[in-house]
Amino acid sequence: MSSRRRAAFPLALALRTLGAWAVALLLFFPLGWLFLTAFKTELQAIAVPPLLFFSPTLENFHEVQARSDYLLYAKNSVITSVLSTVLGLLLAAPAAYAMAFFRGKYTRDILMWMLSTKMMPAVGALVPIYVLAQKSHLLDTQLALIIVFALSNLPIMVWMLYSHFKDIPPEILEAARMDGTTLWQEVRLVLLPLGMGGIASTGLLCLVLSWNEAFWSLNLSAAKAGTLATLIASYSSPEGLFWAKLSAASLMAIAPIVVFGWFSQKQLVQGLTFGAVK
Repeated sequence: MSSRRRAAFPLALALRTLGAWAVALLLFFPLGWLFLTAFKTELQAIAVPPLLFFSPTLENFHEVQARSDYLLYAKNSVITSVLSTVLGLLLAAPAAYAMAFFRGKYTRDILMWMLSTKMMPAVGALVPIYVLAQKSHLLDTQLALIIVFALSNLPIMVWMLYSHFKDIPPEILEAARMDGTTLWQEVRLVLLPLGMGGIASTGLLCLVLSWNEAFWSLNLSAAKAGTLATLIASYSSPEGLFWAKLSAASLMAIAPIVVFGWFSQKQLVQGLTFGAVK
């Protein structure tokens, strides 16, 4: 009986390992192929059969910078993603604090309603938001993208911060109030130190979401305030797709956020899995 169990265990382990490698290959193959194509010429990029061994070139990266001013688009992406995250946290933190520690009759309904707004396709709100931006002279400005990015991520921010704040024992805040702390002192000296992990993971996740946002960037911005998503879209032309240059531009667009995500993966995973059964 024990020998059968020992035989079954390595087989199950081998199947799980094989499945994990298959999923990893499926997920990372597009990124690896993008990396290879970025260092090919246009002829090598469309060669049939595909070339796995070739002489790499940096010509595509030089052309992307010369033609499109990569640094301008990268600067716009950094500014819009960082400031929209900060603005979102400033709006979401007080709302989550009120819902977590001063629950009302309709608190759960409000949270569900906020989350349900994420189910609406973004294109459904495009026309009114575009008209508002046009009438306010905010088209192709960083301010318009900052506001839209912050508001689009606000339901997620409120939900995540609510989940984090709800795990803070309310008795701690009550003890601080009995000691005579003001609301500002309670937030600064008690709530922020206890909830900093949740605030950080929420901010990091929404920073990544804002960086990767393409729909609003393409529709509300152009050359002046365009983000890296706008830069990538510019390599689609009536003549066709320039795969090598498109791959180079895509690699330059995702490289900063991939590096950032690698160093902050612990906080990102914490934010994504918060609320799971422990």
